[in-house]
Amino acid sequence: MGKLTVFEIVLSNQQCVYYPGQMLQGHVIVELSEEMKMRGIRLQFYGGSQVHWTERHSTGSGKNRRTTTRHYSASEQYFNSVLVLFGKAEGQSGDNPVLPAGRYSYQFNFQLPCDIPSSFEGSVGRVRYWLSCVIDKPWKFDHNTKKAFTVINLLDLNTEPTAVQGAQGSGSKTLCCLCCKSGPITCKFTLDKLGYVPGEIIPVRGEIINHSNRRMAKSYAEFIMVTKYHATKKTKTTSQVVARLERGEVDPGDTDVWPDSPIPIPPCPPSKLPGCRIIEIDYYVKLCVDPAGPAFDLEVPLNVIIGSIPLQCTVQQYGMPSAPASSEMYQATAAGDAPALAHPDMPPPTYAECAFGKVNIKDDEDSEYTRGNLEYAPKYTYYNWGNEPQPYVPSVTD
Repeated sequence: MGKLTVFEIVLSNQQCVYYPGQMLQGHVIVELSEEMKMRGIRLQFYGGSQVHWTERHSTGSGKNRRTTTRHYSASEQYFNSVLVLFGKAEGQSGDNPVLPAGRYSYQFNFQLPCDIPSSFEGSVGRVRYWLSCVIDKPWKFDHNTKKAFTVINLLDLNTEPTAVQGAQGSGSKTLCCLCCKSGPITCKFTLDKLGYVPGEIIPVRGEIINHSNRRMAKSYAEFIMVTKYHATKKTKTTSQVVARLERGEVDPGDTDVWPDSPIPIPPCPPSKLPGCRIIEIDYYVKLCVDPAGPAFDLEVPLNVIIGSIPLQCTVQQYGMPSAPASSEMYQATAAGDAPALAHPDMPPPTYAECAFGKVNIKDDEDSEYTRGNLEYAPKYTYYNWGNEPQPYVPSVTD
């Protein structure tokens, strides 16, 4: 195991969830079985976003046809700070100190900047926050350990004018069979409001009328996350099905009614991703009809807002006290623990791992010997109002 038996970053907040402007507190544990000569022990605090994808482009034709791979990328850095815990700063001259055998705990504090975006892990982009500690050894391999943490930039639904409003969507489609036309398929559905938080359900109320002479194979409702990744010269859009409900066939001339069918909202990032200029997030609820045979689906979408702080009317609906819901209620405790509600009558949210699962946070500068848990999933506010987080089945389209 070598001289270094323990090398770990420990955050005081065991949830590892923070809000912009909060104090990051913790300690680095170093345990040596023998003395070790080193330049120093340095702790790096980093936050930033990045998008990157490749596309293949062809030019010419025949024997002159050439295919090239183009890279599209962009990045933002929100903070990058280094704290010397022991010894010398990087590049500093002088004799290298020796750390005797023993167990050491190095305390640290770091103030997170205000208005930084929420953590996010997407297919071709991310917003990621982490700490990395290095034991810089002269003429030998360095020791490294890494720890990621989550930032949640609160989106208060009570500050969104459209969140409390209802909406209705409708659409129709006429099917053709050879040279004959049939009557239209019509679809409409309503939502009582447009603002929700993870843990709520979205009740879909709709009606599908089949005036055609063809059977409809099924109807289905989807809760979809649409993400836009902005590179320097191009934008890539992905659509991800987060939750889905399905109903059966609709015969010619029949009507199918969706009676407030519930779509649960799992832990997921807030809408918009405020504070980040290269990634945008939007959510939609779609009611769709799938005709039997060759034909495109009829889709009727409505844009919804996923927030971090629920509407006051939602709190009342679930039997909670009617305390004013606002971002001012969310304050860090004095000990730097997970954010808590300043209003005693308002129940705090829990924090649940993102429904999309863990990712590996190993970067190019990390080696195969980097310590720490490199499998990470952001955590988001989750209001456990009787709905357990649902398992996620991935479905991504460009």
